[in-house]
Amino acid sequence: MKEYLLFALRRFLQLAAVVFFGISGAFFISHLTPISPVESIIGQILGQSSVSPEAVEQMRRSLTELFGLDVPLWQQYLNFWGRFVRGDLGPSLMGFPVPAIKLVMLALPWTVGLLTTSIIITWLIGNLLGGLAGYFQNSRLLKLFGVVAIGIQPVPHYIVAFLLVIIFGFIWPILPISGGFAMNVRPGWTWQFALSIMHYSLLPAFSLVIVGLGTWFLGMRALVSNIVTEDYVTYAELASVSRGRIVGSYVIRNALVPQLTALSMALGGIFSGTIIVEQVFTYPGLGSLLVTAVNAGDTTTVLAVSSISIIAVAGAIFIVDLLHPLLDPRVRAA
Repeated sequence: MKEYLLFALRRFLQLAAVVFFGISGAFFISHLTPISPVESIIGQILGQSSVSPEAVEQMRRSLTELFGLDVPLWQQYLNFWGRFVRGDLGPSLMGFPVPAIKLVMLALPWTVGLLTTSIIITWLIGNLLGGLAGYFQNSRLLKLFGVVAIGIQPVPHYIVAFLLVIIFGFIWPILPISGGFAMNVRPGWTWQFALSIMHYSLLPAFSLVIVGLGTWFLGMRALVSNIVTEDYVTYAELASVSRGRIVGSYVIRNALVPQLTALSMALGGIFSGTIIVEQVFTYPGLGSLLVTAVNAGDTTTVLAVSSISIIAVAGAIFIVDLLHPLLDPRVRAA
């Protein structure tokens, strides 16, 4: 137990370091871009009304002071961390004076729901089919699925998303291709709203599932193909152990731990794919919010989305790391 606690402490320190350096990098990248949030707001105001040059200059000074841009970059960095530990990431520039963290919290459940559902489906089904394909290597159906998986696996998520939009939005228009729920449904804790969310999330989820299935299928098939040659599998077959028990208890179970490690390594890529897919389907998650903020020059919201995303992905990897010693006694916490 003591060794496991030390292991968890080391992983937590690594998590803290990843979060710190990741958010710091996001801060400097967002503040060193040539896009000025102050000039973006002034440009929007000038596009709607005529303002004297003196008023524009006064507005520029007021906005610069309001957003904390009137101090050196290093001081802005320290001020940011001071606000961050209090949960204050500043006001959204495109939705002023709404706090940026509030916009992120409104969009976060949509992304978490879509990401969690797609990961569970792809990881479980992909590993199951891959394990069966690795053990029953003469199955024609599983061989055919392997060929399809090889063809689909390299395709980016957004390409699959565009194809689904064309198929189910124009050629065979039976599924919604934009939005998060029907306009005639009132948001709330009702079955009607929940079913509407599920209906509108089908295509975004399919875009992630189709590519993810191929990835986990091929990885699991390769692992199982090596495991079936091990002596303990051969001995179990000679001892007339049922094939179902061999596949479930001897083969797939031993191959799941490397796949769990692969899952923690792939979370970042899966998350980035989700961000792009959300934009394709105008899904009201972090992806749509991030692109809207970038187009509006809203560095505060961009930094808020980036910070929460870094914490979420790093936290998920941390949880997966903690599960390793519990799932496989061969993994030593020390």
